[in-house]
Amino acid sequence: MNQAQDLEQAILARAERLAQEYRDRGQRSRDAILREAAEKLRLREEREDSIAKSLGERTFRQQVQAQELKMQSDLDQTRWNLVRNVEARLTERMFTHADDESAYLDTLAGFISAAAREIEHQEMVVQANARDLKRLKAHWERIASSAPAGAQLSLASDPIDTLAGVLVISADRRIRVDNTFEGRLARLGTRVQQTILERLLPSGFDTGNIFGG
Repeated sequence: MNQAQDLEQAILARAERLAQEYRDRGQRSRDAILREAAEKLRLREEREDSIAKSLGERTFRQQVQAQELKMQSDLDQTRWNLVRNVEARLTERMFTHADDESAYLDTLAGFISAAAREIEHQEMVVQANARDLKRLKAHWERIASSAPAGAQLSLASDPIDTLAGVLVISADRRIRVDNTFEGRLARLGTRVQQTILERLLPSGFDTGNIFGG
């Protein structure tokens, strides 16, 4: 083999080595690009999964909060309905009690006597609705005698707007004791609501005795 052929073979071998080297570099570059692309894809998928999870959790929390608000609204409405139901039952009891004139007059006498003791004023005026004024007037001597000693009670001539009970006012109108049905119910309202809160949907209500002294 002459020198020209040797040189040609050397050049071809060198070219083959360079070609293989470039092929290896290209393969490594391709693998690196594919790995980088795969890593970017993985990171993007993880980010999207995280966003989707976050949005899902946020949506879930919003749904839970909305349900809690609805439940609270339903509970508030239930408590309100129960309070109204108690008031209706008390009103029915009041009318039933007022129809029993003898017992009802004793109740009014007790209200007047208790108010007179609280006011501690010599002269007092008793106010009531039109029907009760007639009843009190018919039995005034007996009712006035049950008041504390020294108390001078007079019966108002004009009726007041109330379902039942009496309003007792000192003669100078500076002190008043509201023993009307509405006044006592207003004072009892806090106890009624507290009982309902403690016994939500109870079988009975501890409403106290609105007709008691």
